[in-house]
Amino acid sequence: MAVKTKRGLMAAEWATMAYTLFTTIFILVTYVRLTNPGDMLMLRAQAVVLTLALWGVYRLCPSKLTMLFRVTGQLLLLSWWYSDTYEMNRIFMNLDHVFAGYEQSLFGFQPSLSFSQVFSHPIFSELLSMGYVCYFPLFVGITIYYFFCRYEYFERTVFIIMTSFFLFYLIFIFVPVAGPQFYFKAVGVDQIAQGIFPNIGDYFNKIQFDVHNRDFITPIPGWEDGLMYKALIMTHDAGERPTAAFPSSHVGIATVVMWLAWECKNRKVFYICLPFAVLLFFGTFYIMAHYAIDAIAGIFFGTFFYFSLKWAYNACRL
Repeated sequence: MAVKTKRGLMAAEWATMAYTLFTTIFILVTYVRLTNPGDMLMLRAQAVVLTLALWGVYRLCPSKLTMLFRVTGQLLLLSWWYSDTYEMNRIFMNLDHVFAGYEQSLFGFQPSLSFSQVFSHPIFSELLSMGYVCYFPLFVGITIYYFFCRYEYFERTVFIIMTSFFLFYLIFIFVPVAGPQFYFKAVGVDQIAQGIFPNIGDYFNKIQFDVHNRDFITPIPGWEDGLMYKALIMTHDAGERPTAAFPSSHVGIATVVMWLAWECKNRKVFYICLPFAVLLFFGTFYIMAHYAIDAIAGIFFGTFFYFSLKWAYNACRL
C-alpha cells in the first residue's frame, strides 16, 4: 500500500488551518463577548496538533492507510467545528423572524409546521427520518468510495467536502438562524400559526442552552416507536445546537455528494445515493430542523461550492 510521499499538507488540511486561523482571530476580537473563549482556543490548538501529528505519521510511513488516518482525523473534527458555530453566532442578533417571514411570504404558510401534520403516517415519517439520519453515511460513503475506487481523485474529493463544510460554517457564524424547532419553541407555536414572527434579538445568548432539555425544543415530529426516529433523536441529542439553519448544510453537502457521485462515472453510485438525498431534502423541514427555504438554498450553495472548489483545486494543481 505504499504511495509516493507528498511532503506538505494536503489541500483539505490547509483548509482546516485556514478556518482555524480565521476563527481564532474572530475569537480574540470578540473575546469578552463569548461564553467559553478559552475552551474554543484550546479546541483550535488541539485541531492543529492533531493535523500535524497525523501528517507526521504519514511522513514516517507513507501509505494509503496513513493517508486514510489523516482524512479520518479531519472528518472527526467536523462535529467539533459545527457546535462551535453556536458559541460564535449567538453573540449576534437572531434572524429567525426574518427567515420565517420570507417562508410565509413565499409559501403562504410554514412548511416545517404543516408538513408533518399533513403527512403523519408512520411509514412516511420513518422514511424522512431515515433520510435525515443518512446525512453522515452519504458524505462518508462517497469519501470511502473514492478512496477505494478512484484514489487518483481522493484528495480532491476530501478537499471539496471539507472546504464545503467550512464555508457553510462561516455562513452560520455570521447569519445566526436557529431553525424552526428552536425558534418556534422560543416564541410559541400559536404565534407562528397566526403568521406572527417576533424578533427575539439575542435570546440564545441570554439562556443557558441544554440540548437534552426538551423545554428548549419544539417536539420533533415522527413515529416515536420507529427505529429511524429513535436514531434521529440519538443523533440530535449527540450535539444539536440552535445554529446552522440557513442554508441547510445537510442538503448542501448532500448536493456536493450527488455531484461527486455523478462525476465518478459509476451511475450505480449516483442512483444509490439519489433516493437518500431526496428524502434528506424533505426530511430537513419535516422534522423542523430547517425552513423549506433553507433546504432550497442548500441545493444552490452546494452546487456553487462544488464547482468553485473543484475549479480552485484544479487551478492550484496546474
